[in-house]
Amino acid sequence: MKKACWMLFAAAVVLPPLATAGTARPAYAVTQHYALGGAGKWDYLSFDPAAHRLFIARDDSVMVVDAGDGKLVAEIGGMRHAHGVAFIPRLHRAYVSNGDGNDISVVDLATLKVVGSIPVSGRDPDAIIYDAASGDVLAMDGDSNEVSVIDPKSAREIATIALASNPEFPVIDGSGRLYVNLEGSSQLAQIDLHDRKVVHVWPLGPCKGPTGLAMDEAAHRLFSVCANGWMIVTNADDGKQVARLPIGRSPDAVVYDAAWHNVIASSGEGSLGVIHQIDADHYAPAVKVPTMPSARTLALDPASHEVFTVGAATYGRGKTVAGFSLLVAKPH
Repeated sequence: MKKACWMLFAAAVVLPPLATAGTARPAYAVTQHYALGGAGKWDYLSFDPAAHRLFIARDDSVMVVDAGDGKLVAEIGGMRHAHGVAFIPRLHRAYVSNGDGNDISVVDLATLKVVGSIPVSGRDPDAIIYDAASGDVLAMDGDSNEVSVIDPKSAREIATIALASNPEFPVIDGSGRLYVNLEGSSQLAQIDLHDRKVVHVWPLGPCKGPTGLAMDEAAHRLFSVCANGWMIVTNADDGKQVARLPIGRSPDAVVYDAAWHNVIASSGEGSLGVIHQIDADHYAPAVKVPTMPSARTLALDPASHEVFTVGAATYGRGKTVAGFSLLVAKPH
């Protein structure tokens, strides 16, 4: 992700009563603000439910934070413009994409130490995801418009999949399909992971610069969030748009809370957009929960429904990052 990042507003937002599938919409509020410090840029947040920890990509390191108390557990160094982290629980490993290193760092989740490096042929591996069905790790190579397919067992790249434009965040449906936003062309690609080829490319207009992507696997709906302040809901089967909703501008991540039927996007303008899913094709307008300017990425704890986001009081071109913090938004 190549987005510019930018005081904390803690406010409870009471949502109007609405229910779907017997689930009422809760109110959300930022209830915790943990100072983490550090001068590096940041990118994706990843939540490890087994250890209840957050992994925050911080340029030359990955910060590991206890999600319960906001304390720094470890800082894993040696990264080269780290973008994201993918977990393989059965191997007790995490895989970190290094945009400037054109490689993937392998981290032991028990020791939180780097135990290996896997080169990729693509340039600027960015978003990264684990496909449990195949056992492969997939890295989105932003500067070479392709996907690197990595075999963790042999610790090597085994294939690449060419794309029409630079890939942003992907999701996997568990049935051999990968979906990924194409930022430069404002499109959404569907990839067959068995044949390792692009099957469909669908337009996302009026979206400009799609970044974060989430999926309702049960209903086969995809949620793309866009730099110009739109969320596009797409039918994953045929590529048809079923809804368009305005959200905050400059989002970089979105999650789907399947238990509560909420889609939650983080905006660099300084808010979470909480969108309630009425049914597969109908959605309530976004309710904005103030966070802080620059808090554009997020992660979800699906058990507690807590949402984590990070931002800095000072950030921008020619400025040193200062006041880097973790914010926790809780439902009540």
